Amino acid sequence: VQLVESGGGLVQPGGSLRLSCTISGYRRNDFAIGWFRRRVPGNELEEIICTTNLGGFSSYADSVKGRFSMSRDSDKNTLYLQMNGLKPEDTAVYYCAIDHEYYSDDPCDGLDYWGKGVLVTVSS
Repeated sequence: VQLVESGGGLVQPGGSLRLSCTISGYRRNDFAIGWFRRRVPGNELEEIICTTNLGGFSSYADSVKGRFSMSRDSDKNTLYLQMNGLKPEDTAVYYCAIDHEYYSDDPCDGLDYWGKGVLVTVSS
C-alpha cells in the first residue's frame, strides 16, 4: 500500500491550495480516511479531517472548519484536501492516512497507512 501526497508549496495568506493523495495497492471498499498536519515549527501531529469512505462519519478540527474540505475520486484512487482562506498558522507538513480497520467512534485513531507528507507554506 502506498500513499503519495502532492500539491504542496508556497501560497500567500488568503490563498487556496489543493492537495492530492494518490493511493495504490489498496483494494478495500470500506476504510477510514484522515488528513493530518504537523505545524512548522512544532512537533504535535494534528488531525484536521477524519471521515469514512462509505460515509457515516465526518469530523473537522475547529482550526480548519469552514475553510478546508475533503473529496475523493474513486476512479483515480485519489483523495483531495481543498484548503481555502489559508493563514500563516496553516504552515505545516500535511499527511493523508487510511485504514480498513477502525473504531466507529474514532475512525482516525491508529491508522496504519500513511503518506510521507507534503509541505505547505503560507507566507507573503
